[in-house]
Amino acid sequence: MVQQIVFFVVTALALGYAVKQFLRLRRNILLGKDEVIAGDSIQRWRNVALIAFGQKKMFKQFIPAFFHFFIYTAFLMTQVELIEIFIDGLFGVHRFFAPILGGLYTFIISFIEVLSIMAFVATFIFLARRNLLKVPRFFKPEMKGWPSLDGNLILVFEMILLIGIFSMNGADVLLQKMDPSHYSDTGTLAVSSWLGPALFGGLDQSTLMVIERFGWWIHILMVFIFLNYLPKSKHLHIIFAFPNTYYAKLTPRGEMENMPEIMNEVKSMMGLGGEEEAMAEESELPEFGANDIFDLSWKNILDAYSCTECGRCTAACPANITGKKLSPRKIMMDIRDRTEEIALNLDNGNMECAKDKEKPLDKTNYDDGKSLFDYISPEELHACTTCNACVEACPVLINPLDPILKMRRYEILTLSQGPSDWLPLFNSIENGGSAWAMSVDRDKWAKDVTGE
Repeated sequence: MVQQIVFFVVTALALGYAVKQFLRLRRNILLGKDEVIAGDSIQRWRNVALIAFGQKKMFKQFIPAFFHFFIYTAFLMTQVELIEIFIDGLFGVHRFFAPILGGLYTFIISFIEVLSIMAFVATFIFLARRNLLKVPRFFKPEMKGWPSLDGNLILVFEMILLIGIFSMNGADVLLQKMDPSHYSDTGTLAVSSWLGPALFGGLDQSTLMVIERFGWWIHILMVFIFLNYLPKSKHLHIIFAFPNTYYAKLTPRGEMENMPEIMNEVKSMMGLGGEEEAMAEESELPEFGANDIFDLSWKNILDAYSCTECGRCTAACPANITGKKLSPRKIMMDIRDRTEEIALNLDNGNMECAKDKEKPLDKTNYDDGKSLFDYISPEELHACTTCNACVEACPVLINPLDPILKMRRYEILTLSQGPSDWLPLFNSIENGGSAWAMSVDRDKWAKDVTGE
């Protein structure tokens, strides 16, 4: 009975705190502008099935994808065993499903154990890749400090979880022979039936009971720790990859978001209509692009929280490869960091960040004197060639190009700034309607053909 009470209290605290954190994340994502998500829902669900669940894009690099698959699959399958742990913990029973499912139970637990062994091997390999082989994309400047530690911590957590599983199952196999009335027969398990006797053979019953309970509690506590660690970690993608792939753009890679204000102005300038729309917009000069996260869409912020920090985008970026400062991964990490900075001020009710001190502090009344440009330099933005290599490389359909374009639009159209070598292009378009500084009309060739 004492264990049931302890389990209930620990579960309630862990789940309560996790819910609070995930609600905070939802609030943070909605700090961005509204964005209408349109398109074929069937295609969206197909993306979820193939890319988020099936990890299709991961397998462009087969070896890491192969080992990641074992960790991912083991993580999913252990949730089946987790259901039983919750039932056992709340109702004070042991191996609730074993007598009900019989041979099927043996198969399920054996399958989980085999996957867990493979995940254990994969965990060591990933630790070696990060710390011994030093894969270059894990050692970019933005990966110093917490990002590097985060990548190692989750692998250590995985190892502890697997130790808990095999301690619980291994000791349980031996206890089934000593006290069959209290320890339900699980059949011959694929790993624990030989690993248990090999590790714990010869120990007395009371010691085995301690080891079994140790493994049981380690398992559930690591699950709770992991659940509450996710919102602070890059491994949030385990959950957010699914909505992120569902809401990803279905338009062709090279299709950029249009700006009606600019389009109407250009049409008016080139004599293609749009005069009425341009005149209507002159009454209130809009602010183009994005200066801070409030100007990005909620999908851009969801992208940032879904980032796995795997660095495939940066490894594929031609600007980064040629030594330029741009790293698409850093762009997404910076957006997330800026969002967290704002969220912390909102959580603390820091009225120094309020535009109007007489009004409540919220996203419409926020100004701390900073912006995304304090995180992302113009040099990074200018280096982007809009080639979409980063978009194509991302395993969870994040679009780093979108916020880059929005920030460049703000810099050029709102601040009237930008690289000096871009100015001749802008002047030519404004004065001659052409990207090239030519003295002839843009449509002269058409007039010559038609004879007009």
